[in-house]
Amino acid sequence: MNRVVLSMLAVSALAGTAFAVGPGMAAYAAVPEKAEVCLTCHGENGQSQTENIPSLGAQQPAYTLIQLYMFREKLRTSEIMNGIAKDLTDDDLRTLSDFIGTLPKPQPPADAGDPARMAAAKALVDKEHCNSCHSADFSGRDNIPRLANQREDYLLQTLRDYKSNKRAGYDGTMAEVLGPITDAQIVELAYYMARVRP
Repeated sequence: MNRVVLSMLAVSALAGTAFAVGPGMAAYAAVPEKAEVCLTCHGENGQSQTENIPSLGAQQPAYTLIQLYMFREKLRTSEIMNGIAKDLTDDDLRTLSDFIGTLPKPQPPADAGDPARMAAAKALVDKEHCNSCHSADFSGRDNIPRLANQREDYLLQTLRDYKSNKRAGYDGTMAEVLGPITDAQIVELAYYMARVRP
């Protein structure tokens, strides 16, 4: 087994306890101290206003847990995130992931998008079954991320990184799905997901 797969097995064990027992909402009456640094870059209430920095609001806790774990273990590289995550304990990872899941979901932009572009992208989404794994409303589920109304620039970069294998997933699914997708189609997918109205 490769290093990423073994690490995902470790995270699955970690997540299993976290989500079976998960703390009640009372634990989040205030922002956890270690979440303050998250909100500095990712925006108040997890709504990013910064280019190429994703919104975190309503992100799936299991997905966030895996990403934080990958940053901590340097399985996913980002100088800033690797530095922030390096001293996080397993409990910190669970607390932060659960907290992020309680933040309000990103709202669609006022610009509803060009109808022809939206329809063409929706046809591509249906053909590639993006809405099967990520849910019909793109809210994600379990360890599959929420994409609805994410920042368009971040979606575009992420899709390009998966296609080029610059960013590794837990498995090869994203690289495989994006293999035949052209860059022009990637632009349209990012455009659509940023504006989709669930």
